[in-house]
Amino acid sequence: MVVTRFAPSPTGFLHIGGLRTALFNYLWARRNGGEFKLRIEDTDQSRNSAEATKAILEAFDWVGMDYDGDPVYQSDRFDLYRSYIMKLLDEGKAYYCYMSKEELDALREEQMARKERPRYDGRYRDFTGKPPEGVEPVVRIKAPLEGEIVFEDGIKGTITIRADEVDDFIIARSDGTPTYNFVVAVDDALMGMTDVIRGDDHLYNTPKQIIVYEALGFKLPRFYHVPMILGEGGKKLSKRDGAADVMDYKRAGFLPEALLNFLVRLGWSRGDQEIFTMEEMLEHFDPADINASASQYNPDKLLWLNAHYIKNSSNERLAKLLEEFGVYLLSHDKREILLDIFKERCKTLKEMANQIKEVLETPKEYDKKALKKAMKGNAVELLNSFCNTLKEAEGLHLPTDYHALVERFVKDSEIGFGKIGMPLRVALIGRLGGPDLGDVMSIIGKEESIGRIEKLLQYMKETDA
Repeated sequence: MVVTRFAPSPTGFLHIGGLRTALFNYLWARRNGGEFKLRIEDTDQSRNSAEATKAILEAFDWVGMDYDGDPVYQSDRFDLYRSYIMKLLDEGKAYYCYMSKEELDALREEQMARKERPRYDGRYRDFTGKPPEGVEPVVRIKAPLEGEIVFEDGIKGTITIRADEVDDFIIARSDGTPTYNFVVAVDDALMGMTDVIRGDDHLYNTPKQIIVYEALGFKLPRFYHVPMILGEGGKKLSKRDGAADVMDYKRAGFLPEALLNFLVRLGWSRGDQEIFTMEEMLEHFDPADINASASQYNPDKLLWLNAHYIKNSSNERLAKLLEEFGVYLLSHDKREILLDIFKERCKTLKEMANQIKEVLETPKEYDKKALKKAMKGNAVELLNSFCNTLKEAEGLHLPTDYHALVERFVKDSEIGFGKIGMPLRVALIGRLGGPDLGDVMSIIGKEESIGRIEKLLQYMKETDA
């Protein structure tokens, strides 16, 4: 059975690089009928944030990636880690190191002066004398002194590290708290991980974790180290580029399926296919197919995908989602017309909400550039004339009814459509652009349309614009 995990540190919010790693683990486990587990790596008590932990769990809930069992918190497992540290000490596979910080600093300076890579020199590896007073020792594991550490990476191929590149690293600090590489190896083994899919920033942690695995007699999992996501210009992804809190994407009006579709394509592909449902991801994803090179974050691609999923969402679902953006349409009599119009033209729920508000709410102010462009010449007279035409018209219900009325007015007045279209648009929504005028008037109705036109005419009179 395939068992995978996602193991974030709750020192900050979950960003999209982390979510992509979680998605790859989730897909591989679910495709194989296995288990996907969540582990919160909260051993660093000074940097942990309960708010960050909550945000991580919220993000998983929002995107709909369920994990098996309850989240595992490393902070609950200190006694377990200590027992394995003592096991290694008792078996002579680890030892107490009494080297002071001053001694370690001096050693590093000497090594750097000789142009050597700074590393611990193993001076307490076989120490049997009397421990120096006043020094709280750390615990170091005995790394191999010769040979190579070799493992097969499912993405990068065979990785070979010379044994002399890994020193006797610390597995427990002087206060007894275990270190990252030790607890990760212990947890992955005891939680039954068969496949570890993670960012390639962890690639050179792997030899250290292999040393822990072998010292404790644990079976090695399969490793896959995923290249990072690059931002603009091939640089590391920054918050400005998109490395934001996953929940910021929800607040910006993205749908979870659009974000997951976007992320799965950052480093993985299947032919030229761009649109992937969750079912298709589960059918086809294999971590062995992840690209060995870094992928590029493309905000336009994400917007394109989001527009696709909005367009293909039911109106009832969109109405519920738009409530988070202050738009309430579930019982609105023009809900279907509104959503049919805007789901075709908007790329985010936030954009949709703003454009719907423009239609449903009487303009509080007018775009200055739009006013200058639309209200020149005889625009006021034409708008006033159209308002009178609208007052006299009967049987106006559908967008086509209003559209026909505008066309007749244009023909009777012997003007181009823009001569009335631009002033009317500013009157109705406060700016140029936006949906078809017939659609707008049909949605807000005859009386509201007249009221908005009269409001702009009054504004023009008062400002002598």
